[in-house]
Amino acid sequence: MATAAVFHKIAHFLTFPVDIRNVCVFLAPVFSALTSIACYLMTREITGKTGSGLYSALFIAVVPSYISRSVAGSYDNEGIAIFALVFTFYLFLKSVNTGSLLWSAAASLSYFYMVAAWGGYAFIINIIPIFVLGIIFIGKYSTNLYIAYSAFYVMGTFLAMQIPFVGLQAINSSEHLASHIVFVFLQVYVLSNWVRDNLGETKFRNLAKVALGAAISLLVLYALYVTLTGKMKWTLRSLSLLDPTYAKKHIPIIASVSEHQPTTWSSFFFDLHFLTVFTTLGLYFLCMEYNEGKLFAALYGVLSVYFASVMVRLLLVLAPALCVIAGIGLSETIHRFALHITHFKEWYDYHNAPKSAKPPKPQHGYPLEISLMVLLGIAAMTVFYIAHCVWVGSEAYSSPTIIMASKTYDGQKLIIDDYREAYYWLRMNTDEEAKIMSWWDYGYQITGMANRTVLVDNNTWNYTHIATVGMAFASNEEEAANILRKLDVDYVLLLFGGMSYYSGDDINKFLWMVRIASGVFPHIKEDDFLQRGMYRVDEGATKTMRDCLMYKLSYYRFGEVMSPRGGTGFDLVRQAEIPDKNIKLKHFKEVYTTSHWIVRIYQLLPESNRDTLMSKSKYTRKSKEELSKYNLVKTTKQ
Repeated sequence: MATAAVFHKIAHFLTFPVDIRNVCVFLAPVFSALTSIACYLMTREITGKTGSGLYSALFIAVVPSYISRSVAGSYDNEGIAIFALVFTFYLFLKSVNTGSLLWSAAASLSYFYMVAAWGGYAFIINIIPIFVLGIIFIGKYSTNLYIAYSAFYVMGTFLAMQIPFVGLQAINSSEHLASHIVFVFLQVYVLSNWVRDNLGETKFRNLAKVALGAAISLLVLYALYVTLTGKMKWTLRSLSLLDPTYAKKHIPIIASVSEHQPTTWSSFFFDLHFLTVFTTLGLYFLCMEYNEGKLFAALYGVLSVYFASVMVRLLLVLAPALCVIAGIGLSETIHRFALHITHFKEWYDYHNAPKSAKPPKPQHGYPLEISLMVLLGIAAMTVFYIAHCVWVGSEAYSSPTIIMASKTYDGQKLIIDDYREAYYWLRMNTDEEAKIMSWWDYGYQITGMANRTVLVDNNTWNYTHIATVGMAFASNEEEAANILRKLDVDYVLLLFGGMSYYSGDDINKFLWMVRIASGVFPHIKEDDFLQRGMYRVDEGATKTMRDCLMYKLSYYRFGEVMSPRGGTGFDLVRQAEIPDKNIKLKHFKEVYTTSHWIVRIYQLLPESNRDTLMSKSKYTRKSKEELSKYNLVKTTKQ
């Protein structure tokens, strides 16, 4: 938001009358262009070659993982954070190569911007210390490295503490622990080198044994102290990355988000395409002729592959690493095979000259046909990569999120607009004070488009509140109605895709609701919804599953619907026929179902023994006020 405001003020200072809304819409694409430049600078700093940088810039410009966060209108933190990430790495490598405090200060400022933008800054403050430690262990320590990291650590940590969200976590959090340890280790390492140069090897060894034993003892005591006193704890984010099963066991609400699921091979190829192939070439060339920059690129690639495998969302962090490494690999390959073509005459003369007058054997000795085939193959793969990225960007990442488009068998485009249809109905047919219960995924949309109050939304931090909604969906109709009346709920909204092949519905998410609810309410047990460990909605479904509110509201009247495969009540997503074709509701009334049955809305009926004012077709503000007065008078008389 601060960045958008600065851009807006700069535009008006230059007399460009740009609306702040347009600045926000185009902020991410502008920063994606800056990221391409940052990738070019970083790759050129690593290799010293312009060609590698240009290829990296080309790859990052169209890679789908980054397009998903930098498309026009994507006004989110990641849109500017990836630029800050790559630019920080470039500036730090520049400071390592030059030993300049000025470049270290610039890297610290870029890191400060990253801290202010996105919580993924923890990746920077961990990968740089690991890189410094690795350089020392392989014997490549230099004064430039000492100056670069020491200045970056001191200034970067101090600046990070100025962000209110971080504050003292820059010192106390386990996410920063690696940076502290490496900084102390680096000072001890430099001091020990100075002592060794002045004392001699024999005396230094005796002193080193005592110092090492004392350091290890102090470190163990300090670790025990901060752990037992609780002054330094591992955050949930760190534990989720270090142990992929941790979130599912302890914080299911985080594991339930699709972006937090482990990444499949299809997701890697869909978002990265041929970068997965070109990266192997880049790693080969990075290891053949390595320097500090190439070692950093290899480390960046390996660590980001691990984190991206743990969580789909972190493909965004992996994309710049693969673009840099693949750009290096592709550029080096093209350079080598192009040399064989330019030196083809030497190859030809060597093989066709008589033995008596044979010239020296040329260094570049691949046949012309092989060189041409390799270069044409690389060109074809690059073209396919760009075509794939353009297609993914236009089809998957550039369409509105609530309007779904598909194609029929004859090629006609089919627009599914059930979300807007349902939200418009809520806006026009419910009271302004009505409260809607739905899963938290749709909270922002209901608030923004229907202008109605929801129980939970995408920014609900109260875990118990979300678990209560999950408990309501997992309870039988009678218990759920009592829970919703206590929460003052008027309507229930849920998604159902069994009629239209929509797999992202609430039935598929239901087990996560159960897991989240069971963490707070022990009487909700996941095993009660599973039949021999399997999640089923057909005749094999458990009685608890058939009686729960989610099942009843999803399949209400579905037994009357004819399936394209014949018969009624056939769920096209789960590929199962529901056993209960005539579900009856006692406490809920269906008030609206969209044209494709994707969004279903139910009204919570009043209790039979309550005042008749509540029996109106929709709750009004006046009736609620009158009911409150009635209850107050009744209570006073009693």
